[in-house]
Amino acid sequence: MDSGSLTWIMVCTALVLFMTPGLALFYGGLTRTKSTLNMMMMSLWCVLVVPLLWAVVGYSLAFRSSGPLLGDLSAFGLKGISAFEDVGVPELAFVAFLGTFAAITPALISGAVADRMKFSAWAIFVPVWSLLVYVPVTYWVANPEGWLKVRGSLDFAGGTSIHVNAGIAALVAAVMLGRRRGWPSEGFLPHSMPLVLIGTGILWLGWFGFNAGSAGAADGHALAALMATFMASSAGGLGWVLTERFRDGAFTTLGAASGVVAGLVAITPACAYVDPMGAIAIGLIAGVVCSQAVSLKRRFGFDDSLDVVGVHFVGGLIGSLLIGFLSNPGATGWKPGRGPGLAEPGLLFGGGPGLLGEQVLANVVTIVFSGLMTAAILYLISVTIGLRVDEDTEAVGLDATDHGETAYHQAGLALGSRT
Repeated sequence: MDSGSLTWIMVCTALVLFMTPGLALFYGGLTRTKSTLNMMMMSLWCVLVVPLLWAVVGYSLAFRSSGPLLGDLSAFGLKGISAFEDVGVPELAFVAFLGTFAAITPALISGAVADRMKFSAWAIFVPVWSLLVYVPVTYWVANPEGWLKVRGSLDFAGGTSIHVNAGIAALVAAVMLGRRRGWPSEGFLPHSMPLVLIGTGILWLGWFGFNAGSAGAADGHALAALMATFMASSAGGLGWVLTERFRDGAFTTLGAASGVVAGLVAITPACAYVDPMGAIAIGLIAGVVCSQAVSLKRRFGFDDSLDVVGVHFVGGLIGSLLIGFLSNPGATGWKPGRGPGLAEPGLLFGGGPGLLGEQVLANVVTIVFSGLMTAAILYLISVTIGLRVDEDTEAVGLDATDHGETAYHQAGLALGSRT
């Protein structure tokens, strides 16, 4: 057993798990006071439910091989998986690590449905979506026998299977739920930027485990992923605030936080395939483009409450497609006489268009499959228990009505207040 690598994977597991409460703080600060706890609980629900589903059936279907489309149930209930395998890193460590990825993915979607989705509907949607959408897409792009992986698409830590997948689901959910009452004429400004920044810091920390842990060992690939994550996140924040400054005349704290997250999202699929300068380029591009993308919801009229589509969908797509241009074998351990590194070269490093074509295909397939399946799941929920709270509940706030509590007890923010 490789105790060093095992320790690294266990630490990264804790770091990625920490990201979901971090996301809860990030999203909770962005919403209004009367739905703060509802927003946080939507993230925490994912941690309560998805890891259990993952251990019972999800991991087996996603990572046990059984042809090009889906795994089998040979590891149902983690049958045959032990903590004491005589290998480099026991499989049980990867079950736990990958379970944290499964948990945070549906939590990302919650930001698009803030202030108006029934919590009971969310409680059903999360496990169903995880099993019917997240698991198959993960198998296709991450399992060595998955058909997109076999074709040659690259997704080191989840840009396609997590961010593009959740991002398109968020767009479908926002459209099907409809606009919040009063949007876009009312401001709907973040109620607590300190909470947003605390959440940003936790996400930033956890993302090093997210990306570098995906190497599966404490090795050079993990170090390359860590450095790329560091560079892209800083560049993403810089690109966003500079865009704001030239477009709107101000550097905003929200822009800095959003840009950091955009950079992190974009580098996720590419972090072990690009050199540090490539990571900076990806981060800058993501910061600029995602800053512009978040404004499209007003132009097209869909109420993506907390900009999940503009940051996660667009950012994940940027990072995944840029692999086709910026993949650098020299950054993945390739040297003359040692054979190939992790990936073939992108267009800017002497490669052909094949890699870019595979990246396009993987993302198009994910967008179509996730979009259609998400719509089907939400439709079935809507015709049974309903998706959206009524007008009075939305006016009072979901904290009081769905959870019987409130985040703040100061005068004017008491339980049931319409503030």
